[in-house]
Amino acid sequence: MFIKKLLFLLTIFIFFSCQNFGQLKFIEDLPKFLDEVSGTEYIQSSNLVWMLNDSGNQPKLYAFTKEGKFLREVYVKTKNNDWEDLTSDDLGNLYIGDFGNNDNDRKHLKIYKVAKEYLTKKNAEVEEIAFEYENQNKFPPKKKDRFFDAESFFYYNNHFYIFTKSRVKKEYGKTFLYKIPATKGKHTAKLIGEFDNGKKNDSWITSVDISDDGKKVILLSQKNILVFSEFKDDQFLSGKVKEIDLKHYSQKESISFIDNNNILITDEKSGGEGGNLYQLKID
Repeated sequence: MFIKKLLFLLTIFIFFSCQNFGQLKFIEDLPKFLDEVSGTEYIQSSNLVWMLNDSGNQPKLYAFTKEGKFLREVYVKTKNNDWEDLTSDDLGNLYIGDFGNNDNDRKHLKIYKVAKEYLTKKNAEVEEIAFEYENQNKFPPKKKDRFFDAESFFYYNNHFYIFTKSRVKKEYGKTFLYKIPATKGKHTAKLIGEFDNGKKNDSWITSVDISDDGKKVILLSQKNILVFSEFKDDQFLSGKVKEIDLKHYSQKESISFIDNNNILITDEKSGGEGGNLYQLKID
């Protein structure tokens, strides 16, 4: 029994040692129930990393340590239409971005607030925040105007900042930045910025975050990370930008700061690859 266990551990070690994760540091292979992980958020006050799956999966939140050890799950009492990202406020409340919109035809885009006290329980109630884009008039719009999918947002100064994902051919890297109040009710998302990360679909923006000190904003795609700094107020995309080529291809879906210079990244399980938690240090 001991020899079999030793051989198994040795096989796992060799397998991961031989893989090339580019600039990413491999932390842990995520459990099978997170094969379609789409959102990750680190809450400093609790020292926990929260994750979720996207559409077609159960409405659950999963708590981990920074080292990738699974701790518990919380059932959220609402539907997972197309959950895409997580963020948190200064008090430790968690927010779910239910705004995935592949066909650009959704009229009911939502963000769900999960109050801090529910994160230690088995079941969680939610407070609903609804929004619509100020410049979307057709559902869906013409193919050349389908810029209203989204997989990314963060909380900052009592507002949510939503970064869209393009569905337009040869303009896949375009992202538009919208702003809404982080309060219960229905809001109109105001367009305040844009950026172009490239033409191919590996340029899609799939997750974002802002550092605790508010001085860095990071955008994730399958091929790279964009680090914005030296911006004024909330004009994040007009600041200085640094591109980090990850030198690693996978379906990367979520990113989160754990401090001002270190980030966590996850990717979906696809074709036998991915389904992992990684760490990266940025300057």
